[in-house]
Amino acid sequence: MKKWIGFGIILALFLVTGCSNQNKNDADEKKNKTTKVVLGSVDSDADIWRFIAKSDLAKKAGLKIEVKEISGGPQLNNATVEEQVDVNAFQSLGYLSSFNQDSDQKLVPIATTYMEPMGIYSDRYQSVEDIKDGTLVAIANNPANTARGLRLLETAGLIKLAKDFDNGTGTPSDIIENPQNLEFKMIDDTTGPRVLQDVDLALISNTIAFEGGLNVLKDALFKEEIDKNTQQSINVLVTTENRQQDQALKKLAELYHSQAVKDYIQEQFGGTKVDVQEEIGKLWEADK
Repeated sequence: MKKWIGFGIILALFLVTGCSNQNKNDADEKKNKTTKVVLGSVDSDADIWRFIAKSDLAKKAGLKIEVKEISGGPQLNNATVEEQVDVNAFQSLGYLSSFNQDSDQKLVPIATTYMEPMGIYSDRYQSVEDIKDGTLVAIANNPANTARGLRLLETAGLIKLAKDFDNGTGTPSDIIENPQNLEFKMIDDTTGPRVLQDVDLALISNTIAFEGGLNVLKDALFKEEIDKNTQQSINVLVTTENRQQDQALKKLAELYHSQAVKDYIQEQFGGTKVDVQEEIGKLWEADK
C-alpha cells in the first residue's frame, strides 16, 4: 500500500512539473512570437523604415518589417486599401484628407511621425528684417504648397491673409495686407533651389531644399514651426479603419520615435525631419 501511495505522489509531481514546463514553453513561445508587418513607403521615408526593419529594436518588439517601396501617393494609398500593405508611411494629414475626399476612401492615421518645415530662403537677404519694398518671391505653383507658403509669409510678418484663408487652397488673391509690396513668381516647386539666384526670396519645401543642398534648420531665413496652421503638414502612419487598433501597427510609432532613429535622421538628413509626437485623434478630428 505504501508503495502505491509513493508511486502516486511521484506521478502527481511529474504531471505538475510537466504542466508547469508546458505553460512556460507556451509563454516563451508567445513572448518570442514575431509578427510580420508589410509597410509601404517611398524615397527617404523608405530608407528610414529599412533602417528600423534591420534594427534590434524591431526584433525586440517582435516585428518583422517588410518595406515595400511603391512610387506615387495614390498608388501607395490604394495598395493600403487593397491590403497589399498593412500600413503606409509617406504622407501628411492634409494629403490623407484630400485622398479620402477625392477617392471616397476611409483610410485613417494611427500615429504622427515628423514634419518637414517649409522655409523662406534667399541669396540676397540675411534676415526677414532686411527684406525691402518690391521684393520678388518665388512660390510653388500647386494649391497645397501655394497656400502653405503664403501662410508662412504671414507668420513671418510679411503679409496678412483673409480670415477665411484656406490652408489647403488659398492663393495670393487672399492677401489683404502687403506692406512690403511683395511680388510673386509662380514656379514648379521642384525648381526652388535653382531659381534662388533669379529671385529675392524663395519658399521651398524641405525635401526639395535638402536635395538642393539646403538645410532648413541652418539656411532658411524663417521656417515653419509646429502649430495649428501647420498641423496638416505633419506626416503620419496610415492604415485601414479595421486595422487602426492593431497593436503590431501601433508598435511602429514607438520604434519611429526611438533615440536610435532620431540619431539616424540627424546623421542622414541633418535633423530636417522634425520629430512630432502628438495625439493623433485630436489632430485628425481637427483636420476634418
